[in-house]
Amino acid sequence: MVVRDRRARPVQVQDIGNTVWAEGARKWRSMPWKKTGPMEQRIEFALRAMRTLNFRALCQDYGISAKSGYKWKERFLRDGVRGMEEEWRRPRSSPEQLPEEVVCKIVGLKLAHLSWGPGKIGELYLRGHGEVASESTFKRVLERVGLTQKRRQRRHWTEAGRLSSGKRAAAPNEVWTVDFKGWRKSWGKRCEPLTVRDEHSRYVLELRVMESAGTEKVRQSFERLFERAGLPVAIRSDNGAPFASVHGVWGLSRLSAWWVALGIDLERGRPGHPQDNGAHERMHGDISREIEALGQSDQAAMDMWRQSFNYERPHEALLMHCPGELYHVSERKYQGTPEDLHYPQMCSRRVSAQGTIKLEGQTLFLSSALAGWSVGLKPITEERMEVWFGPLLLGEVDLATCGFIRADLRLNKTPKSGGDPPK
Repeated sequence: MVVRDRRARPVQVQDIGNTVWAEGARKWRSMPWKKTGPMEQRIEFALRAMRTLNFRALCQDYGISAKSGYKWKERFLRDGVRGMEEEWRRPRSSPEQLPEEVVCKIVGLKLAHLSWGPGKIGELYLRGHGEVASESTFKRVLERVGLTQKRRQRRHWTEAGRLSSGKRAAAPNEVWTVDFKGWRKSWGKRCEPLTVRDEHSRYVLELRVMESAGTEKVRQSFERLFERAGLPVAIRSDNGAPFASVHGVWGLSRLSAWWVALGIDLERGRPGHPQDNGAHERMHGDISREIEALGQSDQAAMDMWRQSFNYERPHEALLMHCPGELYHVSERKYQGTPEDLHYPQMCSRRVSAQGTIKLEGQTLFLSSALAGWSVGLKPITEERMEVWFGPLLLGEVDLATCGFIRADLRLNKTPKSGGDPPK
């Protein structure tokens, strides 16, 4: 076919064995039927390779190496047109391929622990059957049967001031974390499990179905826990009730004030930042997938899950040990609630049920969370006194105006806490 134009002389152009005409050498007019796939181009190349005198130049015309060219030529001579098809590159057999029996056992373990990853499933298989394949092999098996899920990427937030020393547990009972799972409906009733966890060993100390999230019920649960496991150095919680109060000084609630009276330091996350207690929140995710998703909410189901989590489930962060292998009860024994706090070399005042104290005939409001406890008053100038609750500095009293200046409302929001109050 010839394409002519009055302004230019036709020019013959060669393209992969087809001859067409174009206007000059600048414009290209390919024919509509000139659309070939890789298969047709290989056949065309092989036919031309049978009669070419410059094999390397032919390979350059098709944009392939001489090695590839010889490969396709030899396959054409050996198998004809059928040899021009792509061969399946996957090995027909693998000496490392897992037996069907092993694959079935892996899948069975995963079905029994749907929220566990390949590493944990591999460790569980190792404990029960001895020799085990690599974690990547377990992952490949589980991906093939559709039993893996990609983790969501968490957003990272910057730090902000809060009632916290930044303590991270280096041993059991240095920091306990606490939260409520959040209410849900089960068997027509409201279910709010209280969760308490040792930060270092990941040991779940308490998973208790609560009738309510009120202070008294939660305190009773902690009393039983303290009698069983002793006292931690610190407790980390969020800023919600009953662990904290939005309006109280340093966020103290009646429950957290009781913790301070027992000699427990407070560690708080930032408001609206659950990732500050991220490992605890992740445990809540496991509870959602393994208990809540099954519609179970009775205490027996909670106890069974806690037993499995503590003594059967391996953790990567613990070098595939179980929490129960690392945890031990605290050496700080619970001796019951003290009658009151004492402040040597400081004058003290008992806080009323309304959260006030009497000072020089004036009524001064501190916090209703401190009701029933005594606070220590330490003179620092002729007109100023510091107010202490245990090891925690609450603020200062201006004797001239009888006003209370809260420490948590100052520009520097790092409280003086941890250790004994000043003498």
